[in-house]
Amino acid sequence: MKVLIRLIPLLLFLLLGVLLFRGLSLNPQDMPSALVGKPFPVFSLNALNNAEQKLTTASFKPGIKLVNVWATWCPSCKYEHPFLVKISKDQRFALYGLNYKDERQPALRWLIDFEDPYQFSIFDQQGKLGLNLGVFGAPETFVVDHHNIIRKRFAGVLERNVWQREFLPLINTIEDEIANGT
Repeated sequence: MKVLIRLIPLLLFLLLGVLLFRGLSLNPQDMPSALVGKPFPVFSLNALNNAEQKLTTASFKPGIKLVNVWATWCPSCKYEHPFLVKISKDQRFALYGLNYKDERQPALRWLIDFEDPYQFSIFDQQGKLGLNLGVFGAPETFVVDHHNIIRKRFAGVLERNVWQREFLPLINTIEDEIANGT
């Protein structure tokens, strides 16, 4: 019996080691979302640049959409912003911002200082839309197809390698679906 009691800490240590090894092998940016394959959540929020203007899902242009969750308090958002400005010139999709749990004036200053890549930015000061999307922080980017179905959620900095590896193939696939009428 004493031998068994002495083995319990060793067994617990081995189990903890296996769990730690498994956790380290996971990709932290591979964030499964219950919303992938489902419609973009219905919302009615003010535009960042116009407190009187209401934006809804009907405000999105037809076609492929990227919805980027950003905030001035997010250092990674500042890092990814020049890349967003660059890809915003691509006519195959529309880029929209979701200003998440932020203050209006600093966010407006940010877009003036660093250039505004977005068709429009949704002002989500309370985080309601972010909560409906399952956002836990910023930056996050969602790919929304021509049927307003969320096709991808990416948590982390959007940069060239990630763009080429994970986003461009999906955009090409959605373009093929649009061309085939599906």
